[in-house]
Amino acid sequence: MLELRNVDAAIGIIPILRNLTFRVDAAETVALIGRNGAGKTTLLRSLMGFTNVTGEILFEDRPIHDMHPSKRPGLGIGYAPEDRRLFSAFTVEENILLPAQSARLDAAETARRLDRAYAILPELREMAGRPAGNVSGGQGKMVALARALMLGTKLLMLDEPFQGLAPALARRYADALRALRDADRSVTLIITESNPSLLRGFAGRTLVIERGEISEGSLEPERANA
Repeated sequence: MLELRNVDAAIGIIPILRNLTFRVDAAETVALIGRNGAGKTTLLRSLMGFTNVTGEILFEDRPIHDMHPSKRPGLGIGYAPEDRRLFSAFTVEENILLPAQSARLDAAETARRLDRAYAILPELREMAGRPAGNVSGGQGKMVALARALMLGTKLLMLDEPFQGLAPALARRYADALRALRDADRSVTLIITESNPSLLRGFAGRTLVIERGEISEGSLEPERANA
C-alpha cells in the first residue's frame, strides 16, 4: 500500500526525517508514536507532498515523491492536520465538502461520501448548517475527520487527533474511528500520537519515531526504573 525507501526531509537547513524505510500494508491501522518535535507531523506532510524529500515514496507501487501535492488526494488519500484548519466563515458541511469540490467529484459520488462521513459522525449532520467558527475545538476535530473522509477512501492520515480533547470527546473520537474500521475494513489508517495509551487496543502495529528515525515499538507505556 504505502512504502518509504531511504526518505530524508528537512525544514530549511535543519534535517527532520532521516533515512526512513518502512511499509504500511493495505487495511492496516498503524500508530505513529513520538514526542513533540520527533518528526510525526513532518512525516505526514511529506506523504502529502508539502515538504521537499529525497528518497522514494510509493503508494500502491506507484512512485509519488515527485507528484504535485494537489494530485495526491485524488489517489484516495485523506489527511486531517493537527490544527484542523477550518474555514470559520463556511458552514460545517461546506468545510466537509471542500475536498470533494477540489477533486471535482460528481454530485452522486459527493453525496455518497458525505453520507459515509455522516454515518460515522452522525452529530455533524445536526451541525451541518452551523458556521465552523462557532464549533468547539473538539467538534472541529470531528469536522476535520469528516473532511478527510471525503477523499480518504484508501489511506487516512490523522495527526494528533486526540490532542486537547476532553475525555468524553476523546472517547467519542475513538468510537468514530472504530465505526470507520467496522464500516470499511479496507481503508488504511495512520494515526500519530504523543501518548501511546490513547491508541492501545485500536492500532494493529506501532511505529516509534525519535529524532526523525523510525523503529518498531509498543503501545505499552514506559515505566520508570525502580
